[in-house]
Amino acid sequence: MTFRGGADLSTVYDDALDEGFGLIASNIAEPNTMIGLIEGAQRVDSDLLLQMSNGACSFAGNGNPIAGLKAMSNYIDLIADQYDIGVFLNMDHQTDLDTIRKQIELEIPSSIMIDASHDPFEENVKKSKQVVDWVDEADADILVEAELGTIKGVEDEIVADEAFYTDPEQAVEFVDRTGCDLLAISVGTQHGVAKGKDLELRPDLTEDIRMALRDHGLDTPLVLHGSSGVQPEQLQEMLKHGICKVNKDTRYQYEYTRTAFDLYREETDEIVPPEGIEDHRDTFFNDVDWAPNKDRFDPRVAGRNIRDRIADVYADLATVAGSADRSKFS
Repeated sequence: MTFRGGADLSTVYDDALDEGFGLIASNIAEPNTMIGLIEGAQRVDSDLLLQMSNGACSFAGNGNPIAGLKAMSNYIDLIADQYDIGVFLNMDHQTDLDTIRKQIELEIPSSIMIDASHDPFEENVKKSKQVVDWVDEADADILVEAELGTIKGVEDEIVADEAFYTDPEQAVEFVDRTGCDLLAISVGTQHGVAKGKDLELRPDLTEDIRMALRDHGLDTPLVLHGSSGVQPEQLQEMLKHGICKVNKDTRYQYEYTRTAFDLYREETDEIVPPEGIEDHRDTFFNDVDWAPNKDRFDPRVAGRNIRDRIADVYADLATVAGSADRSKFS
């Protein structure tokens, strides 16, 4: 089946809230990671939320983010049709309102995350509500995620040197005034590589935010960004407190490069001339005793390995997050 819209995604989040599991939101910028993720999700019967940042869309579109979104959404649509799970697409960490407006007009994504978290509170409210209003005016099948609080680290073009925790009462006011469908909160995670340090997660704060929202009649799914360094037991603890969406990006980037590196390191003699042999790349090794092995340097070899590794990683993550064996669309 093709990738699905916001209404279907909302039902997944409803189940996640009721049953205490999370949906791993997985960032992509090119097809190999995407195919590996779908294969991994199918393997464990989990619905799948793919994500693209503006930088990823620009990369896929050779500098044009809207072209990249169109190209990758068509690719996702055609590949997802081969599988029996729900596949969704979220626009991650969107900061440019003009780009968001175009995404809504195209009605491509299942959800859009407006990130105005680095702005003052009132400006964040204004921008986030504007996106909600645009979706309503267009009657588009798109959910809106917003963020309150600042998560330390680097995500796409967004840099934060310090973390600022989300205030529970401010979260209530924010959701009430913006009408956002999901709320990303800052509770101790970090974008990028954790560098071996224990993350100071605050499940107590997560619970305070959840209960404050519920006390005001707002049973809003919460989102955990910057989770690549979060350990399985830490993640499962956070899922007990209203976290329904867990973002993963850096882990896949590392697995992609590490998998290709491991292959080429093991196959160095098949790809790079041995010591003492001149590197005739320009003439492609014409009239020399040594030549590279096409069976090893063909990019499809590394590509298949990358897909397999990403599938393994996602299957493990979905199992930890509890979304395995829960697809609503299989």
